[in-house]
Amino acid sequence: MHALDVLGDPVRRRILELLADDGERGAGEIGEVVQQEFGISQPAVSQHLKVLREQGFATVRAEGRRRLYALDARGPREARDWLSPFERFWLPKLDALGTELARGKRQRRLAAPTDPAPGTPPAATTNPTKET
Repeated sequence: MHALDVLGDPVRRRILELLADDGERGAGEIGEVVQQEFGISQPAVSQHLKVLREQGFATVRAEGRRRLYALDARGPREARDWLSPFERFWLPKLDALGTELARGKRQRRLAAPTDPAPGTPPAATTNPTKET
């Protein structure tokens, strides 16, 4: 199975997110989250964990009766290595997006009214009324 095949499954991607965010997690903890979010059975979660282990995306160690899973860098590295020749297609666009976001922030900051000093009365506004 190719690294991108592993990442193609939303359940496996979610498990990897959990491991990336929290480091080591018990199989039961992972199962609870994934079962709730995806409505799958515990044996199905176990199968996804097995795929992640076998494909180099996760490691497991026993601690008593618990099985603790952690992210293994080999799988994500393989996916990154495969994708890196294609970065030329999206990196310039992401750089341009970053430039535009920074420009927009700067424009909003320059256009934002400054807060008056404490105790200063609000600026007078003219509100002409028509007399009839």
